[in-house]
Amino acid sequence: MLGRDRSVVWREVQRNRGRDGSYVAPVAHRAAFERRRRPKRFKLQDNPGLCRQIEEWMDQGWSPRLIAMVLAEDHPVGSRDRVCHETIYQALYVQARGRLRADLHTQLSLKRRRRKPRTTPRAGSARLYAEAFTISQRPAEVADRAVPGHWEGDLILGAGNRSAIGTLIERTTRFTLLLHLPQRHDAATVAAAMIREMQHLPEHLRRSLTWDRGRELACYSDIQLALNMPVYFCDPHSPWQRGSNENTNRLLRFWFHRGTNLATHTRNDLHRIAATLNNRPRPTLNLQTPAQALDQLLANPAAAPPRCYHR
Repeated sequence: MLGRDRSVVWREVQRNRGRDGSYVAPVAHRAAFERRRRPKRFKLQDNPGLCRQIEEWMDQGWSPRLIAMVLAEDHPVGSRDRVCHETIYQALYVQARGRLRADLHTQLSLKRRRRKPRTTPRAGSARLYAEAFTISQRPAEVADRAVPGHWEGDLILGAGNRSAIGTLIERTTRFTLLLHLPQRHDAATVAAAMIREMQHLPEHLRRSLTWDRGRELACYSDIQLALNMPVYFCDPHSPWQRGSNENTNRLLRFWFHRGTNLATHTRNDLHRIAATLNNRPRPTLNLQTPAQALDQLLANPAAAPPRCYHR
């Protein structure tokens, strides 16, 4: 009669029935209201030391989720120095709920002052040559990340799309390589930069590359020939098919701000930023760093790093 599943009704009765087993609606409503209230103060309201630690990590580009995971590793359950990532987000978006700096939201990857509802992504145009490999032809071993050496790539664009930096992410270790493109980011320039950066990797770490349908990879056949590595292209309007690359590009925006000229960054700058990111603990690696995971693979090609399925 209520249009709800029986389990919903059962849980409501179990939560709010009296000691004699009876269920009285006004009493149940009052009990639910009391449970909804927070008798304790907001955890970041009375802990300035924890606030300063969070600010220090966020100033280094750490995400609230990574901070929460590191705090959980360092402090026992119930500790005042342990908070979840949602608590940090609430302190950032609702200033009255914590003592974090008012401008700390600018250290987030998207630099938003408030939450933004999810919307349908805008349709764009992309081109895929008929003779190229599609992502549906990619080996199944790529999807589960069990075998290292499969990469995802894309460009980070600057103001007016006039400057760019290439990004390459290894799917198993999340190790990042940055392509220096100071003058142009046409197909020939991107291919030459990619070959220059990846040719020094051992063969077992050059198994495949997945890219979107942008024109900047029109010379993919040169890449395949020089690196002996197949290149696969995603389906149209499907950025989630390069999930690791999309996530890493968002992290890189901490240094490469939107609407700026990316050509001002030197090759040494890119190497320094990539090293900083590769030495940061990653939740998907059980707080191991990408550099550590890659070192293990180089020392023992048959070993894969420990994986964690946190999203």
